[in-house]
Amino acid sequence: MHKKMTISLDETVYDGLYRTVGRRHMSQYIEGLLRPHVLDTALDDGYKAMAADQERETEAQAWCNALLADMADEAR
Repeated sequence: MHKKMTISLDETVYDGLYRTVGRRHMSQYIEGLLRPHVLDTALDDGYKAMAADQERETEAQAWCNALLADMADEAR
């Protein structure tokens, strides 16, 4: 569900927004900018997406194992 709101912008900011994204896309653009700052789920969703990427997880595991091997070889 979407809610309507009225905001005030400096005329030059509005003109730049209009030129950059167009009249029909302003709301989506502003929502996209605000969403990660006001919702806690953005970080969680990002971590879930990264964990679901099996190739990335395999590379990360190999990297961690290599670091552990390097640490085991260090003089104490």
